[in-house]
Amino acid sequence: MKSDTFRVALPKGRMSEESLAYLYKHKLVSMESFPNSRKLIFSDPETNYEFLLVRSKDVGTYVEQGSCDAGIIGYDLLAEHDFDVLIPGDLPFGHCKLCVAYPENGESWKNKRNIKVASKYPKLTSKFFFEKGYHARIIELYGSIEIAPLTGLSDVIVDLVSTGQTLKENKLLQGETILESHARLIVNRTSNAFKNKQINELLDILNF
Repeated sequence: MKSDTFRVALPKGRMSEESLAYLYKHKLVSMESFPNSRKLIFSDPETNYEFLLVRSKDVGTYVEQGSCDAGIIGYDLLAEHDFDVLIPGDLPFGHCKLCVAYPENGESWKNKRNIKVASKYPKLTSKFFFEKGYHARIIELYGSIEIAPLTGLSDVIVDLVSTGQTLKENKLLQGETILESHARLIVNRTSNAFKNKQINELLDILNF
């Protein structure tokens, strides 16, 4: 990476297309520079920006550790992991909710004190149920979480919900919302000091 290159971490998965469309709208990438399905690092020939497509959770780590100067990440992951980064502001996409969900015929968990909860958000999940007076055993899963209560692995799940269609297809009911999430721009603290001009230019381009 050249010394004047500004590296940005972008999330793979549900926010990938929205992130790229947002950058394209603000002329930070061109159609020619859009990555193919296997390319994880790409740059625009007309700018000094380089982009990495990484796992959503890893965006915070890449920025915190200085491998990237900035990144786009969901507020849900910021709240769960406490990354030591600067957060200039919100981005107008990636809206979803972190919610409790359970089987249509499985509301009896509400009357229990000890429950099993499957989630990839152990910190937020534990805090939520503790404040509700439950003793929750958290089971960490990172794929097909909807299956957990249907097989008896858990009583409920805590997961991100966008349209709610996946819950309906798996006969799950959406319960309480733990937090509202959306995309946020994050910046490495050292980059903010040594690449302040480039960061301010980026913030101006994104209308912060």
